[in-house]
Amino acid sequence: MRSAILLLAFLAATATHAQDPSTTVQRDTLTLLDSARSRPIQVALYHAQGQPTKGLPVVVFSHGYNDNLPGSYLGYVYLMRAMAAAGQYVMSVQHELPTDPLLIRTGDARVVRRPSWDRGVQNLLFVLRELHRLHPELDYQHLTVMGHSQGGDISMLFAEQHPELLHRVISLDNRRMPLPRTDHPQVCSLRSSDMPPDEGVLPDAQEAERYHMRIVPLPATIHNAMGDNGTPVQQAEIVRYVLEFLRQP
Repeated sequence: MRSAILLLAFLAATATHAQDPSTTVQRDTLTLLDSARSRPIQVALYHAQGQPTKGLPVVVFSHGYNDNLPGSYLGYVYLMRAMAAAGQYVMSVQHELPTDPLLIRTGDARVVRRPSWDRGVQNLLFVLRELHRLHPELDYQHLTVMGHSQGGDISMLFAEQHPELLHRVISLDNRRMPLPRTDHPQVCSLRSSDMPPDEGVLPDAQEAERYHMRIVPLPATIHNAMGDNGTPVQQAEIVRYVLEFLRQP
């Protein structure tokens, strides 16, 4: 918490505000500094403009891997805005810095990528502490963590390690980290038509039924169309399934 106290002036100086007059969703961006790791972490916060934030459930989103390019946390706009307009308080997190080692693409992914996933989990823990400090009025009892691809792997590792913090976990086509076989948190995964996951990532039919896991195939959507470059039809389908899952008790 010492880092949070030191950040008061820093946050005020780095906050920016972006608002699209054609929508009812407001976006704010912050750069947080995790002083324990000397690591800046950028986040975007989305919520319905003019709506009181007290009691809004929280969604924390992790982007897919993008070769350490800055600004990745500002993607998936269609989904961020849809969730915010539906009554969620959404935080999107930048996971990589340009100075981070590039993601290793050879070898056993669960071994060689684990340091990147562990760093992502630490990022999520830090930004959640900061969000709680900045917005204690939000509903953290119904927290959802979700992500696409590499961000989905980070989300599933977070759910495995910190299930007590979560109500739901959602992946958009994560391929390496197994979905936790548990009925708490609730687990949902939307699956592309072109990128099969590694063996053991998805539950078999009996596991899915036993733990009430929701696995949703998207026959008309490829892995790389789950971001902002998807068609309006593809995006609308993803939004529909995500919002249906978020509305479950």
